[in-house]
Amino acid sequence: MIYQPTYESVSRHPVPDWFHDAKLGIFIHWGLYSVPAYAPNSGELSEILASGEWAKWFANNPYAEWYMNSYRIDGSPTQQYHRESYGADFVYKDFVPHFNAAIQAWQPDEWAALFQQVNARYVVLTTKHHDGFLMWPSETPNPHLPGYHASRDLVGELGDAVRAAGLRMAYYYSGGIDWTFNPQVVQHITDLQKAVPQMQTYVDYANAHWRELTDRYGTNTLWNDIAYPKGADLNALFAEYYNKMPDGLVNNRFTQEFRMDEVGIVSDAHFDFETPEYTSFREIREKKWESCRGIGASFGYNQIEGPEQYQSVESLVRSLVDIVSKNGNLLLNIGPMADGTIPEMQRERLLGLGAWLDVNGEAIFDTRPWQVAEGKTGGDIDVRFTQKGDTLYAILLDTPTETTVLLRGLRAGEGADAHLLGHPHPLTWRQGDDGIVIELHRPLTANAAHVFRIDTGQVL
Repeated sequence: MIYQPTYESVSRHPVPDWFHDAKLGIFIHWGLYSVPAYAPNSGELSEILASGEWAKWFANNPYAEWYMNSYRIDGSPTQQYHRESYGADFVYKDFVPHFNAAIQAWQPDEWAALFQQVNARYVVLTTKHHDGFLMWPSETPNPHLPGYHASRDLVGELGDAVRAAGLRMAYYYSGGIDWTFNPQVVQHITDLQKAVPQMQTYVDYANAHWRELTDRYGTNTLWNDIAYPKGADLNALFAEYYNKMPDGLVNNRFTQEFRMDEVGIVSDAHFDFETPEYTSFREIREKKWESCRGIGASFGYNQIEGPEQYQSVESLVRSLVDIVSKNGNLLLNIGPMADGTIPEMQRERLLGLGAWLDVNGEAIFDTRPWQVAEGKTGGDIDVRFTQKGDTLYAILLDTPTETTVLLRGLRAGEGADAHLLGHPHPLTWRQGDDGIVIELHRPLTANAAHVFRIDTGQVL
């Protein structure tokens, strides 16, 4: 299909099967903010979305990648940290030589090998965050700050390594905020609209970068953040992209009239998928979505985060299962140190998630939501469902203590087979009045989640 620069045309773009199948991506927040690597431990975004205390959020922003904004808020913990660590005369761009020295040690092949081991299917790298620093030597450099870019082509080098490992590569770009064009300090949610650069020079600058990320680096997604300037012709940008990358995607953060609801940004532009942060839903969503979150409360590396802020492997497994059962993908973030080192606690969580997927990945990858997402066992353990063809997967989000498991409300046809993933032999099952009753050979070892596979032409 050839796309025309109209909303009617680009809105006919289908979500490609690879994205429906992928389920797990790795998000990477890495940049100048990785040098100070600081933010106060003040909670997760979901807590603020529930409370609406936005002024408190920005003054105590736990997102380390927002360092440039946070240290300019008078009285903020980040401002205090910055002055004590670097002095009042040290400005944000002074981090550039420190970052460019640190990245000389980075080995992109090591990252790609880790992501492959975790069983991720795609990777999204931040190429420009709100600080405006470019992670590649762009053909369209920053007109206000000469040399304000990485000294290595981090975008291209990682893309080459990731694709060589068999994963897809996509790129994040902050089109909505760039403090080198508009220095607006964000202290409340209403300041976000004020912070979007609206001048034509910025429209041309951002559009040129998206074209470069497409033509030069083949991004599988236009993963924009916050918003986009009102003067941009988004339908023309999207049509051009789809005509070059038919199996590419556009996310929902290109809004030109900024507003939010209880989930996040509400888009007034075309998009292929939604991108809530630190969020899941209670029901199966008809529209494809992708939940992004850090392993801790920050996306960028925060040196003061510890086990209290980090999700456990068990929590990450259950989050992935829950999201996938409701037509979502999990875009799980890592925040590397300035030199590209992935902190050990982050690496442990990734490898733990990957080990669970080694055994149970068939219930996650290439599946689709079932008729319902949520259920219960007779022992009141939460269950999530996925399906693949005639196979139903019932995923228990805890470990039953008994050797008989009732999957409430399910009915299977005669001749169905039941298996526990990771075990070689089929299980005995029977149809009870309250659901399917499965007999285990022995009590299960504690695990984040256990998967029963029911092979049948009909499960109700």
